Amino acid sequence: MITIGIDIGTSSVKSALVGEGEQVLASASRPLSVSRPASGFSEQNPQDWWQAVCETLDELKAGHPAELAKAVAIGLSGQMHGATLLDARGEVLRPCILWNDTRSAAQCERLTRAWPELGAVTGNLAMPGFTAPKLMWVAEHEPDVFARVAHVLLPKAYVNWRLCGDKVEEMSDASGTLWLDVARRDWSDAALAATGMRRDQMPRLVEGNAVAGELLPQWVERWGFERPPLIAGGAGDNAAGAVGLGALHAGDAFVSLGTSGVLWATTAAFAPAPARAVHAFCHAVPATWHQMGVLLSAAASLSWWAAMAGSGEAALLAEIGEKPAPSRCWFAPYLSGERTPHNDAAVRGGFIGLDSAAPRAEMTLAVLEGVAYAMRDAQQALAGAGTQLREADLIGGGARSPLWSQIMADVLNLPLHQVAESEIGCAFGASRLARMAAGAPLHSLARPARRRSFEPDPERAALHAERHAHWQTLYPMLARFGRA
Repeated sequence: MITIGIDIGTSSVKSALVGEGEQVLASASRPLSVSRPASGFSEQNPQDWWQAVCETLDELKAGHPAELAKAVAIGLSGQMHGATLLDARGEVLRPCILWNDTRSAAQCERLTRAWPELGAVTGNLAMPGFTAPKLMWVAEHEPDVFARVAHVLLPKAYVNWRLCGDKVEEMSDASGTLWLDVARRDWSDAALAATGMRRDQMPRLVEGNAVAGELLPQWVERWGFERPPLIAGGAGDNAAGAVGLGALHAGDAFVSLGTSGVLWATTAAFAPAPARAVHAFCHAVPATWHQMGVLLSAAASLSWWAAMAGSGEAALLAEIGEKPAPSRCWFAPYLSGERTPHNDAAVRGGFIGLDSAAPRAEMTLAVLEGVAYAMRDAQQALAGAGTQLREADLIGGGARSPLWSQIMADVLNLPLHQVAESEIGCAFGASRLARMAAGAPLHSLARPARRRSFEPDPERAALHAERHAHWQTLYPMLARFGRA
């Protein structure tokens, strides 16, 4: 069985052609850019996602036409929370407001006051990243646009609609809207009413491994398929990464060092812990949920620092060396605010403790450590919610660095395992959901091979535990400074 996985990321679109035995036959990617028209704003043009999808599939056809022609199903993964607004004709009304956009903090406060059942139903606090507060902001600041909204789609659901002509969403991505009753796995009429929305504006819901549609005839012809591939429900990016890793059972865990950072734990039941800013979402497979701690700027912090330093990321990492002493300066990665554990859209990050002799390599190291300490915050939040991790897989662009991977293992005091196909983990997971939609059973999904494990060093773990406690004093200072 040949399948295709497509990941609609924030920085790029990746498409993977996956063959028998789940070997990746080929992959293609196209970069995406983010528009920031004002402080705290983050937007993308949905047409850019579609153009990138078309170009990556064109590339796969050019390089592997015979294999692509035999694909039986397509699965999509996507960046979560983005508000893609369509009118009654299906025209996009404005740029998509992305997951790391913080403009709707005031609307979150109002929603929390107006609907006390929010956390119990949705499993989460109201945060600016979620979709529902974004629509409240549009209603207040762009009422003409809001009045014309006929449909709200998340990024991958928009691409799915372009592929199959049907507006469909699945449970993991829908969990990040604040409109889903996460325990019941259905839209919540109370949540919709609290934000001025209606059920008819929402897409049809399916499970991530279910059939959501079939590829439209014009795309079957363009890419030369022998028969129209099925389209699976798919998954939000983190749930797709979990499916790719085989993290499908209670206790399975992973750390993602992507644009954002994630500490994931699969759970057998809905286990909300909103007071600790821990997310409780549906998984992309039936009767399964997960908890998640989220950093808004993980690998994005290193990308930002590379741009400021005028150097490539690999060159910056090479300057540090293999086993450096901890940095003498500190970095807080709150470049776009923070979710777990602070739920603070206004806080901003930066360096502290610099002196005139600080070399660039030490500042780079501080960035790596700062992200790891923020991940330890998320680990402590999950522990407070009753989830203790024993080990975790490691995925995302940041996982390419052995240095950063080892720092993360030491800071979390947790064995971490770098796995095969981690570079296209979300697209690979999406291809697995496509495989299931085409008839493969859930139990047939094996765990990908572990390429390398990073065991925590006891001495460095103890040192980082002390340093993390000191690092935690940065947040209260930065939070006050951000509101001065």
